[in-house]
Amino acid sequence: MRKAVVLLSGGLDSMVTAGIAREQGFDVLALTVNYGQRHSVELAAAKAIAGELASEHAVLDLDLRKFGGSALTGDIDVPKGGVGDEIPVTYVPARNTVLLSLALAWSEAAGARDLFIGVNALDYSGYPDCRPEFISAFEKLANLATKAGVEGGGFTLHAPLQAMTKADIAREAGRLGLDAGLSHSCYDPTPDGRHCGLCDACRLRAKGFAEAGLPDPTRYAERPGE
Repeated sequence: MRKAVVLLSGGLDSMVTAGIAREQGFDVLALTVNYGQRHSVELAAAKAIAGELASEHAVLDLDLRKFGGSALTGDIDVPKGGVGDEIPVTYVPARNTVLLSLALAWSEAAGARDLFIGVNALDYSGYPDCRPEFISAFEKLANLATKAGVEGGGFTLHAPLQAMTKADIAREAGRLGLDAGLSHSCYDPTPDGRHCGLCDACRLRAKGFAEAGLPDPTRYAERPGE
């Protein structure tokens, strides 16, 4: 089996991405990065998901709290007013560039030439490092910056959810037979691990299941829209 490194945050999108990689016949190497995010409950979710979908799971510690600049890594309130048109304060500076660089390093070392990331450019919070232009540019970088790329091995960066809505992603989880209840998406979970129900991630997640006409297995502290 060909190997593929999949960035696995523990959220619904990364779970479905790992499921797609496995369905396509890849031996999934799941990479989770503990970057100091306040929603660390995702790390437990990632472990549970990796147990179902991956042959190997690596967790790397990289404390981006030292840089700050985001509500996910600093002492900034997570916005709860709904998804807006501007890039929100939950954007973590250059996060996907950093995470993909780590995934690329593992890929090259493991002899894998495929990387998967669960970014989405439709129902999302407007992060610049989720856009198709970014994915294309990073793939070019991967093939310029590595021994494998220079020697003709060639890397492919897959973003299978890029053009999906959250409803599409929820349906895909069902089609793949995944337990969406294992995943965790909230930016500001309660102390007992429930989704807050009010942040962008919770609103988009709930919207996806509702529009897909599927039961939402998420434990919310406050049901979005109520």
